[in-house]
Amino acid sequence: MVEKAREKAHFRLIIVDGRLYMEKYDYVFQTRDVFTIWGILQLLELYPGKVPDLDLMFMCHDWPLVRKSDYPFNTSVIPPLFHYCGDDSTYDIVFPDWSFWGWPEVNIPPWVKLSKELEQGNRRRKWTKREPFAYWKGNTYTGVARKDLARCNSDGKHEWNARIHHLDWSKGFKDTDLASQCTHRYKIYVEGNAWSVSEKYILACDSMSLVVTPHYYDFFSRGLVPTVHYWPINEHKKCSSIKFAVDWGNMNTDKVISSTI
Repeated sequence: MVEKAREKAHFRLIIVDGRLYMEKYDYVFQTRDVFTIWGILQLLELYPGKVPDLDLMFMCHDWPLVRKSDYPFNTSVIPPLFHYCGDDSTYDIVFPDWSFWGWPEVNIPPWVKLSKELEQGNRRRKWTKREPFAYWKGNTYTGVARKDLARCNSDGKHEWNARIHHLDWSKGFKDTDLASQCTHRYKIYVEGNAWSVSEKYILACDSMSLVVTPHYYDFFSRGLVPTVHYWPINEHKKCSSIKFAVDWGNMNTDKVISSTI
């Protein structure tokens, strides 16, 4: 059955007696495959002799590929393909994305190191002392939702309480330190081409997370509960939804603090 996933996979990973073997099938963007494998190597190092023999196929693109519509009658032939995200129309098996072990091309350190930096960043400014707006920074060219979100910046006529900053990848990533971006009371999460690795960084900021209607999920996001872990933002009314959330939060600071701190 594993062989059925080969045509969609970027690489195959096999573990036998605690030793990892890899066969690469196709080009992978940047170093997604390298850091995914590095994460599993760390698992083997951390739990020697406890990781069972495995034979896994991995795909490293943004979008899930194993569509349910291709297997309407016989689910026993579904190829077991591991990937970083899934949605309601696919069978991809979700696995932690590569950035948990580092994304050097965009200056993001491993999660173990970054989570501590984010914790320190949160201490620099109390929530009530942060900018009373919703903040997002990223590449607005990846995905329709992000292009639409850019409209929510103040234009002199409308104040949507949003501060949206486009990140031009061609100019480098010197000013992208995530631990220094916990300066606003509200942080926006919006999907790119598919899900985005940024979700965990936004949730870790101790700001009120505003999540634009998601269509994809990763290995942990299905456990998040609206109005408990984040404030849902209507994807069809992004700007007005953000404005309402920020206005409500600024008028109910005690309730926000009790839910975010």
